[in-house]
Amino acid sequence: MKIFEKTGKMALGSRLRLLTARMADDADKIYEIYKNDFSAKWLPAFYTLVEEGPLTITEIAEYIGHSQPSATKTIKEMIKAGLCENLKTEDKRRNLVGLTNKGRSLSSQLQDQYRDIDAAVENMINEANYNLWEAVKEWEYLLEKRTLLQRVLDQKKAREAKDVQVIPYEKKYKTVFRALNEEWISNYFVMEEADYKALDNPEEYILDKGGQIFVALYKGEPVGVCALIKMFDDEYDYEMAKMAVSPKAQGKHIGLLLGKAIINAARKAGAKNLYLESNTILKPAITLYEKLGFKRIVGRPSPYERANIQMALDLVNIPESQD
Repeated sequence: MKIFEKTGKMALGSRLRLLTARMADDADKIYEIYKNDFSAKWLPAFYTLVEEGPLTITEIAEYIGHSQPSATKTIKEMIKAGLCENLKTEDKRRNLVGLTNKGRSLSSQLQDQYRDIDAAVENMINEANYNLWEAVKEWEYLLEKRTLLQRVLDQKKAREAKDVQVIPYEKKYKTVFRALNEEWISNYFVMEEADYKALDNPEEYILDKGGQIFVALYKGEPVGVCALIKMFDDEYDYEMAKMAVSPKAQGKHIGLLLGKAIINAARKAGAKNLYLESNTILKPAITLYEKLGFKRIVGRPSPYERANIQMALDLVNIPESQD
């Protein structure tokens, strides 16, 4: 159809639904030709009962990949048609469904129809340049690994990330640095003394002590910040801290880009490792840190009451991050 030539792949779902509708319409007509009083939509559940014997509706739903309400509706229709029935069992908690004599008889009658349909489909596969049956199996596998929604979101984030620029801190971003951090901290916790020290005096507390601050701009607007703080102990060289991204800019890989900038800056400064503190209720943040390569550690004291997880990154044994 011309509409699909214009819309392209974004109308894949609509095109598949149209193809399915055409085949479903033919399927019901095929049952009429063979004089079988049967609805094509019953086939998965019916065939399951033929092959597997009496089952619960839950088992049928799992077997055919339908929701339980959908399977229940199908079974009710088949019971009304006299093809299956509820069976009495000693275990009152298990309500089994099985074929009736009419259902078993119909199963035998359908064999010639099944063979003819199978041969017709095989002929179409041989006529076609591509094997649709194998392609459907492959697409089912790919969508099970990652849904179309997830794949579209990945593309959206990647596209929007191209409009993100990570730059070194300038004094004009002092207010933004504080505002973004105070926003997220106040949303989950309360501001603490250590927060005020760093956010009120970033030059003195971070930059003058050998640290760095990065600002993420989205289309020129500052929407994210993160600091690399020099640590003066024998175990860790630098801390990644004060990462904050504006809620309106989340979902654009900004946290990931800031994290990579911090890692690269730490490596260029000669650091062998990187340390951070967080809280486990911040699940997206923890997932981000793990994606960057951080591993959980224990045993270090923290100046923050809210910190209940500490992580570290070995900069010596990981590949260099790319901006």
